[in-house]
Amino acid sequence: MAIRVRSFRPDDAARIAAIVHRCLREVNSRDYPAHIIDKMCEYFTAERFIELSASRLIYVAEDTRVVGTISRDGNKVYTLFVDPDSAGRGIGRQLMAHIETLARRDGYDHMETGASITAHRFYLHLGYTDVRESETKFGLNYILRKPLRQP
Repeated sequence: MAIRVRSFRPDDAARIAAIVHRCLREVNSRDYPAHIIDKMCEYFTAERFIELSASRLIYVAEDTRVVGTISRDGNKVYTLFVDPDSAGRGIGRQLMAHIETLARRDGYDHMETGASITAHRFYLHLGYTDVRESETKFGLNYILRKPLRQP
């Protein structure tokens, strides 16, 4: 089934929160202690995604249902998560390509993101390079940047 990327709708919020919680508990938990995972799950609620949609552009990937999400504010990437059942299908790469294209169209010459330990290698494979490390309330975070080539 082909994956389509579209803008977030408030009725996507519960499904997105469920995907994020599964990713955190099933994947990120290999790199972070349980109390940090719990704190992240408490933060990423359906209500929080609706709230974030007022200040960020949020997108979802769907086939027959929502299978991933990403958000952007200008040239900053946030909250990229893919349903663990759909991992390895290129959905994360497709979501990144989508927002990079939009940022390039909007005149940005680079993208920036903060990556978890879990996602760090994914961003490196997409051509992002490390700028620095930072500590957040959710633990270690890598700040990465990628130049956007103009078409």
